[in-house]
Amino acid sequence: MESIQGKHFSITDPEGVNTVIYRINKTAKEYLQDYPKYTVERLVSTEELKGNLKRKTFFIDEPDYEEQLLFLSFGKEKVVVNTGVLEEDKVKISKKPVPIKFDTLYFEKEEYKEFQYTPNFKRPISIIDPETTEEVKPVLYMDKETNEVKGKCKLKPYKSYFAFEIRDKKDEKGGC
Repeated sequence: MESIQGKHFSITDPEGVNTVIYRINKTAKEYLQDYPKYTVERLVSTEELKGNLKRKTFFIDEPDYEEQLLFLSFGKEKVVVNTGVLEEDKVKISKKPVPIKFDTLYFEKEEYKEFQYTPNFKRPISIIDPETTEEVKPVLYMDKETNEVKGKCKLKPYKSYFAFEIRDKKDEKGGC
């Protein structure tokens, strides 16, 4: 029987807040020509209700010595963004939220957002439904012009979305 090596940690969300956590992956130098410098991977979690509070346990499979984490806490009409590090058996969260480039997407007609496909489904941009905090799941297709597998996310009209991308501070290119 196969076992997965990993770590876990827990946080408690107050009433009306839903936190999701992403692992930030830096692409190896040999793959930078074909893939983005950073990709994100949402951590799997379980939830336990304790009165008005939610205790969430997050799991990281095969962690590196030091894992960079992105915390997104969705509340009523706002998102608090913070970073942290998982070092050995401790999670250290920064004391101040850090600036991160993000957009709230809103369309008056159905829209598709395309992204470059990576075999492990890690991608540079994540689009989240702020009401449910679920990611908008991509659909894969074959681009006949470029002969590449690509992904696209279907965005509904008259609905807001939260989108973010991890970049270096010195990178000033446009967002999603």
